[in-house]
Amino acid sequence: MNTLFLEIAVVAIGIILLLVEAFSDRSDKSYLAYLGAAGLVGVLILSFFPSHGPLPGSSTEAFITSDFLSVFFVRFILVATIVTLLMIPGFRPVLERYLPAERAGGGVGEFAILPLFVCAGLMWMVTAIDFIMIFVSLELATITLYVLVTYLRQNNASLEAGTKFLILGALSTGFIVYGISWIFGVTGTTNILALPGAIATLPETSLAPLLFGIAMILVALSFKTGAFPFQFWVPDVYQGAPTPVTAYLSVASKAAGFVVLIRLLVALETIPVIAHKLHAVITLLAGLTLIFGNCSAIPQTNMKRLLGYSSVAHAGYLLMGVASLGSMLAIPAIGFYFAAYLAMTMLSFVVLLVVAEATGGDEISRFNGLSQRSPLLAGAMLLAMASLAGIPFTAGFIGKLLIFEVAIKQGHFGLVVIGIVTVAAGFYYYFKVIRAMYWQQPAEETVIPVTFTVKMIIAVLGAAILALGIYPAPILATLR
Repeated sequence: MNTLFLEIAVVAIGIILLLVEAFSDRSDKSYLAYLGAAGLVGVLILSFFPSHGPLPGSSTEAFITSDFLSVFFVRFILVATIVTLLMIPGFRPVLERYLPAERAGGGVGEFAILPLFVCAGLMWMVTAIDFIMIFVSLELATITLYVLVTYLRQNNASLEAGTKFLILGALSTGFIVYGISWIFGVTGTTNILALPGAIATLPETSLAPLLFGIAMILVALSFKTGAFPFQFWVPDVYQGAPTPVTAYLSVASKAAGFVVLIRLLVALETIPVIAHKLHAVITLLAGLTLIFGNCSAIPQTNMKRLLGYSSVAHAGYLLMGVASLGSMLAIPAIGFYFAAYLAMTMLSFVVLLVVAEATGGDEISRFNGLSQRSPLLAGAMLLAMASLAGIPFTAGFIGKLLIFEVAIKQGHFGLVVIGIVTVAAGFYYYFKVIRAMYWQQPAEETVIPVTFTVKMIIAVLGAAILALGIYPAPILATLR
């Protein structure tokens, strides 16, 4: 399956919806989110049909690929975007509350369309095999995310989040461009697949500048994946950004960064001197990220900040899988972990969106007595927290089990010990939310209404968490 046409289709849907939004007279334009989601469902279905696409040797073949990894993560990003778009109508009251008075009822349409262009950028990023293509697609996604993060212009927290995201995003861009320049200067190529052949002909004196360029790329990707010590933007941006955007950042954006990291490490695996150094660095990053993410999540009282630090912690587990790429099962384990992470993280943000709108805040205390006010929302959050913690018969449990398995096979026993200890720490802060829902008394007794769309999302994501926790074979089969 060639994915080029899928990305073009996503861009076309975004442009068409922009035209519809511009000429529509309806005051409520949240329907555009449903149209966008429907369009992406169509693109997702098309991804399962074979397509000949560009002929071998064409100009696009040097920049993008359609291997099993790219196809899997293209579908992954499409699903994440669909769920994000379906969250937007429920976020409409918040948008209208913070948009300028002269545009009351406006701005919702643009907010529902912009994720489509982020989706296209991330899709190109996971299919790219050339640093230039990676950079261009990354900027398409990142610049659009700058707008989305700061969309609540009259909300100081959103403006602060956008400013920090912009500064650190620009810093990350500088690192990646600088790294690409050094790699191209040494090897004469920007194509990831051509790097091993180019490096093999280099003299030993070229190793130091080459490693410096690769280090710059790793720093940039560490920003994107939220790895320690480059995670300091995560909690503030997650807390201040609109909730659907936070959910999208924590899932889709992180996945694209990891795919680029995997491609780079796999390409350099044939160069033992470089591969050994890279694996040592990734192993160190994984251990530090696990410790920092889980320890920082323990004292949190704000749900979005807790999920932000939780995202850092899960980046640590994923880095554990990346450090074990020598195993044939590593990529299937990482892919499955991402599939599980999508379902359980998106489910938690969907529930958070509804609860925050009903209670007026996103502190964990807002979940007090939720089981009495809405058993459905409490049950959904219970399932999401249990999966994030790694309770058996959930997708999160299987994901961690697979990551630990490949790490043990590669001899990363220290990482596994750290992983097991931090899983125990995760039980504490995830079950803090469960305790609030089921053991604390609610501040109000009124029932929290749940729309049909939210019920549908909860049903699909909840079923996915349980199904993957019992039968992971279909996901694993697509990554082998």
